[in-house]
Amino acid sequence: MSRCVIVGGADIGDASWISALFQPDDVFVYCDSGLRHRDTLGREPALIVGDFDSFRLPEETGAELIVLPREKDDTDTVYAVKEMLRRGCADFLLIGVTGGRIDHTLGNLSLLMMLDSAGARGMIADDCSVIEIVSREPAIVTDRWPFFSLLSAGGEASGVTVTGAKYPLTEAVLTPEFPLGVSNEVLPGRTAEIRVAEGRLFLIRDRA
Repeated sequence: MSRCVIVGGADIGDASWISALFQPDDVFVYCDSGLRHRDTLGREPALIVGDFDSFRLPEETGAELIVLPREKDDTDTVYAVKEMLRRGCADFLLIGVTGGRIDHTLGNLSLLMMLDSAGARGMIADDCSVIEIVSREPAIVTDRWPFFSLLSAGGEASGVTVTGAKYPLTEAVLTPEFPLGVSNEVLPGRTAEIRVAEGRLFLIRDRA
C-alpha cells in the first residue's frame, strides 16, 4: 500500500517545505480542520475523518467520509492512524499535528511510538523539523541537516551509539529525566549513524 499522509489541523506555515516531502502516490487522509490545508497543499483527500466540532464539513468532496462522535476515546488524528493501519498501511507521514495545543502535540508524538510498536514507519514533519523513532533499525542523518537531537521515547534507551557526529556516544543510556542528546551536529562531509540496543528514541532532524 502507498504511504499515508495524515493531515491535522495545526498550523502549516511553510507549505512548500512540507510539500517537498510528498511522494507521487501518497494517499491523503484529512482530519477535521486539517481540511483547511487542502488547497494550500494541492492534494485531494482519499479519506476524511472527524467529528467536525472545529470545522464545517464541505458539502461535496468526492472523498470517503467517516464522521465520528464528539465524545470518544481517540482524537480524530489517532482514529485516522488506527484506521489506515487496519487497512494495511505501514508507512505514515503526519503533518499539521504539532504546535498549538501542547496536549495534542504530545499525544501526536505518542503516535510515532504506537506505529513503531505496530511494526510501521511513522514520521512527523512541521515547519522546523522532521521527527521519527529509532528502535530496531539504525538511522542516519546526513550533513544537509544543521542539527539533530535524540530524546528517549517512552522510557530508558540503552546502548545508544552515535558516530559521525560532533558529539559521539558509545553504549550510552538516555533517560527522560536528562536531555543529553539535544542539539548534535553531523560532521562536515560525514553521515551520522544512530543505533539503539534497547528502548527507543525520538530522532529530530532540524532545518536550522
